[in-house]
Amino acid sequence: MNHPLLLSACVVLIYVSIAWLISAIISRADIVDPFWGPGFFVIATTIVMFQSSNHLTAHSPTPGFLQLQNVLLLATAIWGLRLGLHLLIRWLGEKHEDRRYAAMRLQGNERWWLHSLFTVFWLQGLIMWIVSLPIQFALLDNTTRSELWLLVGVIVFLTGLCFETIGDWQLARFRRSTDNAERVLNTGLWRYTRHPNYFGDFAVWWGLFAISIHFGAPVWTVISPLIMSWLLMKFSGVGMLEKDIRSRRPGYEEYIRQTSTFWPWFPSNDYTELQ
Repeated sequence: MNHPLLLSACVVLIYVSIAWLISAIISRADIVDPFWGPGFFVIATTIVMFQSSNHLTAHSPTPGFLQLQNVLLLATAIWGLRLGLHLLIRWLGEKHEDRRYAAMRLQGNERWWLHSLFTVFWLQGLIMWIVSLPIQFALLDNTTRSELWLLVGVIVFLTGLCFETIGDWQLARFRRSTDNAERVLNTGLWRYTRHPNYFGDFAVWWGLFAISIHFGAPVWTVISPLIMSWLLMKFSGVGMLEKDIRSRRPGYEEYIRQTSTFWPWFPSNDYTELQ
């Protein structure tokens, strides 16, 4: 296969299809979540391997560029594998399918196992491929732009990675106690934003975009962080989570009044730790 983007699309299709096959066997579509982050590393690795196999072509990157390119590959690996491991551990600790996918299963019919291939797994694979376009183009290019793009990108990426990692760790520790089943976490990073993990993911993707621009990705690939921003703020992130959380956690209304929705900011003056 001579076109790298077509190759990566085929690899993603196979990757998410394997996840779907596992889900059909165990009847849990939420297995798709741990596959999300590592999928970007799979795409990036596919592109790098394609470049390596064509190293004699006239447009192949120089060894020095390949060394700089590792910054982007490493950033993608750290973020994707960390998120995948985190979600896998959480998935293994859950006895039942995530309520989002369970609701989709109930709304479906006896063919949900097949429908989920298109509406969950292939759809996420398509989003994964589109969102990864800046990374793919950057790994295929052999030019670099201003160092400022790289500096800003690394700073924003590391800020997002810290928010996401610490936020996930604080939430996992909070959930380990059965006493917190109906309580609201509003300490640590969760004191400054109701969704530090989603804000972190947001920053990670804008950081990766800036790094990719430095390595030659076209500006139009800004569609990647824009899509992720919309998903995190309006659809599968904040929007979906807060749709019914008030009914499950009585203190959440007060938490909303005290705490910024998405952007980290100091809590309101009447801040109190929720019980």
